[in-house]
Amino acid sequence: MLVVVLAAIAISAIGPHSVTVWLTELFWALGLLVVLLATRRKFRFSTAAYACFFVWMMLQVVGAHYTFELVPMDWLMEPLGLVRNPYDRIAHFTVGWFAFPFAELFLRKGWVKSAAFAAFFAIMTVVAMAGLWELVEWQYAVIDGGDAGAAFLGSQGDEWDAQKDILCDALGSACAGALFLLRAKKPRRRK
Repeated sequence: MLVVVLAAIAISAIGPHSVTVWLTELFWALGLLVVLLATRRKFRFSTAAYACFFVWMMLQVVGAHYTFELVPMDWLMEPLGLVRNPYDRIAHFTVGWFAFPFAELFLRKGWVKSAAFAAFFAIMTVVAMAGLWELVEWQYAVIDGGDAGAAFLGSQGDEWDAQKDILCDALGSACAGALFLLRAKKPRRRK
C-alpha cells in the first residue's frame, strides 16, 4: 500500500490542475502517512485498518491532482442525473472509515473496555474531526480569498456543503463502526 500511495503521489505531480491546491491537499495525506510510519513500531494497526487509511489517501491524491470538484466523474454523474460532482462526498464517506482504526486503537490500548464503546467513541471522534475539518476548509478559503481557496473549499455552489460533508463522514464512520463490531464478535483462531 505504501508503494502504491507513493507512486500515485509521484504521478499526481505531473500537471496538476492547480499546484497550490495540489500541495494543500497532499499536505494532509502526507501528514497521515508520516504519522502512520512514525508510530508503526509503537502501535501496529490491522491490515483492514491500514486499508481504510489507504483508500482515503488514494482518493486524496486524485482529488489533489484534479481538485475535488474537477475529478472526471461523468461516468457516474450522467447516469444518475447529478449536477454536482460527487467525488468530494465519496471522499468524505471514506474519511468516516477512520472509525475502524480508531476503534481498534481505543480497544487495544485499553482506553475503553468493550468493542461497543470503542466503536461509539471512534464514530464520535470522526464526527468531531469532520466538524473541525469544515472549519479548516472555511478558514483556508477566507485566507486565500481566490480560486485556490474556493477549490479547496469545494462547495460547488452548495450552501449546505459543510453539513452534507459531515453527514457523509458520519455515515462512513457508522458503517466502519458496524464493521468493527462484526469483526470484534468473530471468534479469532489461535496460531
